[in-house]
Amino acid sequence: MKLTRRRAVFGAGAAGLAILVILALRPTPQPVDTVPVSRGPLRVTIDEEGRTRVRDRYVVVAPAAGRVARITLEEGAPVARGAVVARLYAAPLDPRGRAEAVARVRGAADAQRAAAAAVAAAGAALGQARREYARAESLYASNLLAPQQREHAALAETTSARQLEAADFRAQAAAHEVEVARATLAAPGGVALALVSPLRARVLRIPERSERVVAAGTPLLELGDPTRLEIVSDLLSEDAVKVKPGDRVLVEDWGGDHPLQAHVRLIEPSGFTKVSALGVEEQRVNMIADLDETPPQLGDGYRVETRVVLWEAPSVLKIPTSALFQDGGQWYVFVAREGRARRQAVQVAHRNAFEAEIAGGLAPGDLVIRHPTDKLADGVRVAARPR
Repeated sequence: MKLTRRRAVFGAGAAGLAILVILALRPTPQPVDTVPVSRGPLRVTIDEEGRTRVRDRYVVVAPAAGRVARITLEEGAPVARGAVVARLYAAPLDPRGRAEAVARVRGAADAQRAAAAAVAAAGAALGQARREYARAESLYASNLLAPQQREHAALAETTSARQLEAADFRAQAAAHEVEVARATLAAPGGVALALVSPLRARVLRIPERSERVVAAGTPLLELGDPTRLEIVSDLLSEDAVKVKPGDRVLVEDWGGDHPLQAHVRLIEPSGFTKVSALGVEEQRVNMIADLDETPPQLGDGYRVETRVVLWEAPSVLKIPTSALFQDGGQWYVFVAREGRARRQAVQVAHRNAFEAEIAGGLAPGDLVIRHPTDKLADGVRVAARPR
């Protein structure tokens, strides 16, 4: 009886020891961060820094060599069309200077004719855009046109109207250049030439206001309307090819409490080389966007952040991009199921820097593992960290 009892005790001790050994040798579950697959909005954007710029800017220059009087205007001062903004006492024209003045008159007259032709073309384009918008409105009222197509027609009309305004501005400036060139040619030496504003605007910048001797073509001051702003942002050339006129732009970090809406007007046809903060040469292309509304707090040359919307949807199946990894060109994730990591192939449709749309391989509620490490493999025991 005592031997049987002793054997039972030894057997129980051996079994307990075996269990302890098994538990000690059993791999510890890896702690992981999990996030459920869910539905929600997704937006794919190109994000870059940009700046505001007065849309139509006019630089008043010295039409001839001479002495410019002190400029008394201040930056931000309003000027009426035809108001005197500077006075220049032109030096007497020698034969070479007179020949240059004659050539300047002819060049200004050619520019005026080109500007008039541009106004006519912009007016015709606006008329066509208005007819297209009227047709779009009619079809939309009859439920025969999608809202997006109607919005595109409205945007085309707005863009054409702004292009006509810009063409009118250039025509006014060209006509003014002709007047200045003729006055310079006709004025005797030493007589003050009154340089006037070709448009109703504000003074944006005065490089130097002191009286001084200047050469022909020296900038004296810049004029423009600070309420008519556009956004210029330089994009990487590989990103610029994805953007087209009419794309929506979100303007953020401008100082207000909500993003501003804008639309792409132009992708400039010529790129340029820019050195990044890391010292890498990059090919960049300027994107020009028109603001839908211009808050009075914004001015010329202000810094902003732009987000060009390439694609967006109100509800898609999505996961964090930090859960994705590639193997052989195929996208995968690790899914936490019953305490183990399971490698799962997925189809990725659209993605941005933070989230990705999943077109196949996952279902709502699946728990994907964020930031998978090299230690993670199919079947490895895992434990979710508390959130």
